[in-house]
Amino acid sequence: MVKVGDKVRFLNAVGGGVVSKIINKEMISVQDEDGFDVPVLIKECVIVETAKTQASTYNSAGKMVVETPTISDRVEEELKNATDYAETKEGEQLTVYLAYLAQNIKSLQQSDYDCYLLNDSNYFLFINYMSKTDTGWVSRYSGIVEPNTKMFLEEFGKTQLNDLERICLQMVAFKAGKSFDMKNPISVEHKIDPVKFFKLHSFRENEYFDDPAILYPIVRKDIPEKVFEIHAPDIEKAIREKMREDRLVKSPIQKKEMKQSDLIEVDLHIEELIDSTLGMDNAAILEVQMDKFNEVMQAYQKDKGKKIVFIHGKGEGVLRKSILDELKRKYKTCTWQDASFREYGFGATMVIVR
Repeated sequence: MVKVGDKVRFLNAVGGGVVSKIINKEMISVQDEDGFDVPVLIKECVIVETAKTQASTYNSAGKMVVETPTISDRVEEELKNATDYAETKEGEQLTVYLAYLAQNIKSLQQSDYDCYLLNDSNYFLFINYMSKTDTGWVSRYSGIVEPNTKMFLEEFGKTQLNDLERICLQMVAFKAGKSFDMKNPISVEHKIDPVKFFKLHSFRENEYFDDPAILYPIVRKDIPEKVFEIHAPDIEKAIREKMREDRLVKSPIQKKEMKQSDLIEVDLHIEELIDSTLGMDNAAILEVQMDKFNEVMQAYQKDKGKKIVFIHGKGEGVLRKSILDELKRKYKTCTWQDASFREYGFGATMVIVR
């Protein structure tokens, strides 16, 4: 794999030079002997001297010692070769994403994938992109990302998706050769669901690529992403328990007041039940909604004749079907029908307690 600092020779032209920048997975920038940066396809170059073997010294025993460039050496080298860049007003705040694109969006079951880092800011980013293994974290890419650019990080196949179930991006932001507002070091972890990579709707239109992509926010407007994507049962249970604690405030059930009317309304839209759905998939959201449904039904199961309108919305009909299935299974004595179309459209079901 070509790296910054490698000495290369052009295959289809005279000359060569030293790799000054990795533009993307197919193209690099090569600095020739006159100091000019020339973009060239990787496949049109051959490495004649690697970065690790360019600098060598000899120890006291007369044996050659290879000097591997340190991280600080790499940072200095890349900043030396960085060109002037335009700044934007919005770019004074950090906005950074990890992006995943399918190489063959029409055949996701067979496609390989590309990972990019999107640096939508006026800052250089020194990054370390990692994944978690059974024995610890493994660095998948480290280096400098220039301002207002997207950097290709890696290509991987579907068999490697399980290696990416837990990723982390750490970064430090700075400017080269000018003063800047100091930003705190950032470390954000994401739990990635490999199944998403096989579903077309997971790849969405975005402002950064011509092709649809899966975007994972790292920091937006200087605020690091607080990730709640771990779908472990104990985390989901904690969310539901917290929702139940807040329910009297968010969506109260007060039987004494409700008995004054033969009909009550219960809005099952998820935003009416909990404050945030970050990290919750469709199954977890549906479970919260059905918990609310059963709680209301249990609260009024002895109030014969009580009419309860559950507002579920039209959507894809998943919640409505789940409600009807639950009524048939647990509340067989109750009757139900579509609620008033004039008041609720197609998005509500009325249950009469029997």
